[in-house]
Parts: sequence; C-alpha cells; structure tokens
Amino acid sequence: MTNPAEVLGLPKPAWAADEVGMLYDMATRFMAEEIAPRYDEFEKNEMVDRESWLKAGAAGLLCASMPEKYGGSGGTFAHESAIIEAIGHVGVDGFGIGLHNSIVAPYILHYGSEEQKEKWLPKLATGELIGAIAMTEPGAGSDLQGVKTRAEKDGNHYKINGSKTFITNGQLANLIIVVTKTDPEKGAKGTSLIVVETDEVEGFERGRNLDKIGLKANDTSELFFNDVRVPTSNLLGHEEGKGFVQLMQQLPQERLQIGTGAIAMIERALAITIDYVKERKAFGKAIIDFQNTQFKLAELKTEATIGRVFYNDCVARHIAGGLDPVTASMAKYWLSDLQGKVVDECLQLHGGYGYMNEYPIARMYRDARVQRIYGGTNEIMKLLIGRSL
Repeated sequence: MTNPAEVLGLPKPAWAADEVGMLYDMATRFMAEEIAPRYDEFEKNEMVDRESWLKAGAAGLLCASMPEKYGGSGGTFAHESAIIEAIGHVGVDGFGIGLHNSIVAPYILHYGSEEQKEKWLPKLATGELIGAIAMTEPGAGSDLQGVKTRAEKDGNHYKINGSKTFITNGQLANLIIVVTKTDPEKGAKGTSLIVVETDEVEGFERGRNLDKIGLKANDTSELFFNDVRVPTSNLLGHEEGKGFVQLMQQLPQERLQIGTGAIAMIERALAITIDYVKERKAFGKAIIDFQNTQFKLAELKTEATIGRVFYNDCVARHIAGGLDPVTASMAKYWLSDLQGKVVDECLQLHGGYGYMNEYPIARMYRDARVQRIYGGTNEIMKLLIGRSL
C-alpha cells in the first residue's frame, strides 16, 4: 500500500526528525503487528483488551511525553503526535492511547503534587493504570460550567455523587480525573478536578459500554458515582476551585490532538484510495485514468497538504509554548471538517465497494464523524474563534 506518511510528498518538519521519526516507525510496527491483526476482534468486543495496553507500555508507547523520573520517555507533544499518527496510518483508531497519553497524564504532571506524580504517572506509563477524564454529563456537554457532579468534604475525604457519559476508555479505566463542583454556588470558580482510583473505592459503577456509530474498538461508557469517598489529597492543584482554569489551560492540547487524528486519517484515506483507483477498472480502463478521478484527487491532495502544513505549524508552536486556544480551536474544527470531507469523497471514489464494511474506507467513514463533536463541538470552536475577533 502507498505509505500514508509519504502520500503528500512533504519533507518532515523539524519537530519530526531523528528520534521522533524513529518512534513513529516503531509505533507503526507495533500497531501493525500487535493491534491490527486483532482489531476486528476488538471492534466486536467494543474495547482493546488490557493486555494490549500493557504491551504498549512495555514498548514505550505510553506517556512518551512524561519525564523519565516518573516512568515516561522524556519527550514532547511531537512524540505523542508520532504515536497518534501511527495509530491513524495503520487504521486502529479506536485504541485510546491518545487520551491516556496527552490528556490524562498531563493533568497530573502539570497540577499534581510530587506525591501524586510519583504515585500515578509510572503506572500510567506501564499500562497498569489506564486513564480517563470524566467531563461530559447527560445534561452538560461542551458547556463544562453546567457540570452537576458534586464533591462534598467529609473529614479528610471527598464524597462524590453524580453521573458522567460518553467517557473514553470508560470500561477499562482505573484512574479517572473527575470534573466536579466543590462549591456549586461559585459556578466555574467552584469547579475542581479530583482523581478517582476505581480499584480502591466503593460506590463507583460503570454503566453501559455505549453502542456507537464508529470507533467501536474504543470503550465509551456511562459512569456513576454514588457516595464515592476519596482522600482530599486526590484533589489536583493546591486548592479547590481551580478546575475550570486547569481545563481551559489543557484544552488546546486536547484539540490539537484531535487534529492529529484527523490529518493521519486524511492521509490514510488518500493512500488507500489512490491504490484502489489504480487497480479498479471501469469501461475498460483504470478509474485513475478518468479526468473526474484525477480532478477529485488533485483537490483532496491539495487540501490535505494545506492541512498538514497548518498542523505541522501548530505542533511547532505548541512545543515552543506558543499555541493559543484560538489557533487550537481552528485546528480542531478545520482539520476535522476536512477529515469528513476527504473520507466522504474517497468513499465515493470506491463506488459501491466503499459502502461495504470489509473495505477500510467504510470504517473510516464511521470513525471520522465523532471528530466534529468531541473535544468541544465544531460550533463551539467557531464561537471561541469569533470571540477573538
């Protein structure tokens, strides 16, 4: 198959050179050899098994951007990008490493106490702990200020009550960062992040592994907290009420990561479609020989190239500490919109076969749709960009 990483013919950016490139190659081999052969099984079971998480940890693919002193690899977001791109290029998009690595772990690194970092990060790096972040509730999605889950002090513990939904890694996660209200009267300033180790508490329940349109191999769940008691030392940050600020500070990386998955799938969709139209014949000639096919692919490759250059610039800015929330919102919304367009057009070029589940483009069509919803809907992204004008 045409190499998705090379389909655009662009030189590697400075941030993707040397050890980042080697990590991409290693991650690609791991995903192709360890995950892809079992991916249909994972889709059927609606989760990637815990053994695969432990294998990923042993291979150095968990917490690549965490400091070595906490069990990580001492890398940057460039290393996380390499891993997420490998997942997208191989086509095992339901493996929830991205959230674990570049969303959950950074909250602990940036806001956790030294004791918390020493306790949790090494186990996240091995896969002994699988991370999730519980933001969304049945009545609060993109509007995080509407969270109702409550954490009340009870001596030297918090007592947590509430429910969450659409939680990625929800069936397997045993370390969950819960967005709670420690003071409902203060609105956003009454929001706190509290870590729940599910293996050590009572009153925690997992609901359904939700039946989604796509990303079937990723366990996405309802979670219930019924008088769940955790030590007050599980609060992230030195004081209550900092949760909303912490969320806002970390959302740019989350949104950039969604862009990572988008550009990786865009490149894979183009690669497999170019191969297909060269092999498939109609009216006595290869589909690639029709002018319409050439024009469509010319448009898609041009837009994908623009997207990749923009994405590369965002990563370079982020590594340098200069990716602002507005630009991250642009990356999330524009790249995920482009992802939907490219995959749709590529499916069309497959004709009727594109609608068959045995063809990879069909799975991509299903998996791509949620990208415009999670991490804040694209409508919310436009609202945030509009406020900056």
